[in-house]
Amino acid sequence: MSVLQPLVEVFRYSLQPIAPFTWFGWSISTLDVVATFRLCLVLRQIREIMYNKHVSVRGASAVEETSFVKNLSATLLVVYGGEAVAAPLLGVPPSFMLSGVVPGLYAAVQALVEYLPNVPMPSAETELPLAIVDGFTRAYLLCNLIPPAVTTNASPLIAASPWTLLVTSLIIANGGFFVTNLFSFLNPTSLALQTPPELQAYGWTTADLWCAPVVTGLYALLTHAQPFWADMHSVLSNVLGASQLDEAVKPLDPEIARAVCALFLSTLFVGRATKNFGLWKKPFPMSVQHGEKTKTQ
Repeated sequence: MSVLQPLVEVFRYSLQPIAPFTWFGWSISTLDVVATFRLCLVLRQIREIMYNKHVSVRGASAVEETSFVKNLSATLLVVYGGEAVAAPLLGVPPSFMLSGVVPGLYAAVQALVEYLPNVPMPSAETELPLAIVDGFTRAYLLCNLIPPAVTTNASPLIAASPWTLLVTSLIIANGGFFVTNLFSFLNPTSLALQTPPELQAYGWTTADLWCAPVVTGLYALLTHAQPFWADMHSVLSNVLGASQLDEAVKPLDPEIARAVCALFLSTLFVGRATKNFGLWKKPFPMSVQHGEKTKTQ
């Protein structure tokens, strides 16, 4: 596992609480700050892209005046929308009802990003390295923040249910963007109901949608978070010949398992950025059009 050790050390360093937050007893880490800035910048980029698209097609007649409260509401909805839906189903209070530190951090960063003169639009030069950052922040969410709400639940049925774990990951990781798009919070016009991209044709193929339960399931499989995953790990190890039938399969260290998930997500997001910005070259040349003839000597 020496290959994964640098990733483990990156997590250890980036998850340490930092000043000035520690002066007030707040456990805000470098990774928290990076994830907050990344999300606020992405949402501003999306709003500006949608504004330019709307104005170029329909003009500026229906465009609303920029509202900080609306933009902050959209950011908090993205962050906490899924949790607000899943928490009552799990019988636990959502985190924003227990502490205002993280919502306050998002509000402060949102204000800072909001009043920047301009932000760079997405490009291959910026999105490729940031895809790696997204892999780390998403792995932290899917491996450390979401599973305990299920695995440590007061209900034994919920705590031991692999289905509950996967559905919870799907809802919390994607519910915020789903509701935000449903009510068109990022559009420059008034709020209105619209079909979210997840429900449109082939919306289910979006990497952000399906990677949440996949990565949470992978982490649970490697760490034996629930009895089902321990049994599944044993079965897979026996089928693949990685262990003997009478040999118990040991779980991976949680930090190593999280590093595996971060590596998977970073690779996935880098591949998506490569494809989106046209950097993926076709392995074979275009076929010759019908009717064209090549001259031979």
